[in-house]
Amino acid sequence: MSVFTVLFVADVCGRPGRQAAAHLIKPLKEEFAADYVVANVENAAGGFGITPEMSRKMFTYGINVQTSGNHIWDRVQVLEYLDESPRLLRPANYPDPAHGHGSFVDTVGLYRVGVINLMGRVFMANIDCPFRTADRQIEKIREHTSIILVDFHAEATSEKQALLYYLDGKVSAIIGTHTHVQTADEKITPEGTAYITDAGMTGPHDSIIGMEKGPSLGRFLTGTPKRFTTATDDVRIQGVRVRIDAETGRALDMERFSRSFDLSTSLSKSNGYKDEQDDD
Repeated sequence: MSVFTVLFVADVCGRPGRQAAAHLIKPLKEEFAADYVVANVENAAGGFGITPEMSRKMFTYGINVQTSGNHIWDRVQVLEYLDESPRLLRPANYPDPAHGHGSFVDTVGLYRVGVINLMGRVFMANIDCPFRTADRQIEKIREHTSIILVDFHAEATSEKQALLYYLDGKVSAIIGTHTHVQTADEKITPEGTAYITDAGMTGPHDSIIGMEKGPSLGRFLTGTPKRFTTATDDVRIQGVRVRIDAETGRALDMERFSRSFDLSTSLSKSNGYKDEQDDD
């Protein structure tokens, strides 16, 4: 049996998240003997969106495909880039003629892998149905490969679990994103689909889902808008490693990871990393 191993990096949040990704993705890829890396990057620019320059830079960290969610539209300069770069995905269930691509099929050595990006509708935008969109995407991708990964960017645990049972046995893995809190419910179903409700966050964890605590508390206490700023402390990289039977597309196992990142220590090493991009 041939095994195809995927490393999924949870939502990269702001400059701290980008720095952790820059330093740790390649070592983690080596540690887990991963063949492929997917990362959700919709919060890379100060917690809201991503710019073309950031996306290009992040591909050099060892990422093969970048996924996103509702914040992908927050930086207007990314719209044309979404059309030009099929490896930066937006949720496939945004209705036409939304910019960009919702899935991608890649070739890795002897194997092909499909990645689908979907977004939930519960407590989120009322876009096209993620369940029926998934059906159409899977039908198209299965012409090329049985290894299929789904990033389901959704708010409600119930909607994420519902998608699992709707697609059970049709895809290799369903990995939840968006809430930035890693859950401990990873599993492999009897039909061979790996699942976790949320892969977590790559960024500052001494925060309220990546943001400085003061403005977030202020919004809850006053009900008025506040300007959010990315926090900086307790930076971690989180995500999951999934091992897949390359012939059948059935998941074999899934493992969560959460690693601390010390920027001051890392900058003292001569690893060539430099990030001069602004979050604004």
